[in-house]
Formats: sequence, structure tokens, C-alpha cells
Amino acid sequence: MTYALAWPLQQAVYAALQADPAIAALVEDRIYDAAPHAERTDAPLADYITLGDETVRAWDTADGQGSSHDFAVTVHSGGQGYAQSKALAGVICDVLVDADLALSRGRLIGLRFLQAQAQRGKGAERRRIALRFRAIIEDTGV
Repeated sequence: MTYALAWPLQQAVYAALQADPAIAALVEDRIYDAAPHAERTDAPLADYITLGDETVRAWDTADGQGSSHDFAVTVHSGGQGYAQSKALAGVICDVLVDADLALSRGRLIGLRFLQAQAQRGKGAERRRIALRFRAIIEDTGV
């Protein structure tokens, strides 16, 4: 097992989300590794996506090595209700579940949805939906 597959996975997830026209229609290019700094404005918070927390475990077999990655993709919204943030969360699932992502290292065995948690946010962030996914990756070497 190695943690060396985490960065290639994050790059591939980012690229898949960035390339999807439905996601672009909802958040343009606002997909981040960390939440952006809040701008001082009276305008409502623009919806955006962050790639976040991850737990990695060994997924080794008799024939090879790999890892299991449980990772979060979070929708942040300034909307009063959940309609747009849930629509965006649904599109994210459509893009990622069973996706055939090309990794710079390793081979994606599978990518599935684990759970979601929708919450009311604080301040300008009125809604937040944290999606959890699991990716199984076989290490094919450097």
C-alpha cells in the first residue's frame, strides 16, 4: 500500500468535475482544494465545490498492491434553500460514480458513492452538502 495514489486520484477527480458542462453551468470554474477567502460584499455567496478530507487504507491482494480512498466533495451554497445545492450534488454524483478516470499513476478499479450529509451553513454559506465517495485503486507503479 502507498499513499502515492492520493494525488493522482485528486487530480483526476478535479479534471472530471472541471470538464463537465452541467457542473460548469452551475458553478463555472469554482472548484477548489480549499475554501476561497470570503469577499466583503453584500452579494450572496456564489455556489462552489471543494475537494476535501480523505481516509486511505491498504487494499493489497496476493497479486498486487493498492489502496482504498474515502474522500469528500463538498457543495457550498449561499442559497436560501437546498434546491440548487442538491441539484449540484446530484450532478457531481452523476459525474463521479462508476467514472472511468484516467490516473497518472495506478488504475481505478471502482468509484462509488458512500453517503451525503446536508446541513445548514453559517453566515454567507447557508447550505452545505458533504458527499463521500470510495475509490479503489490498484498501484501499477511509478
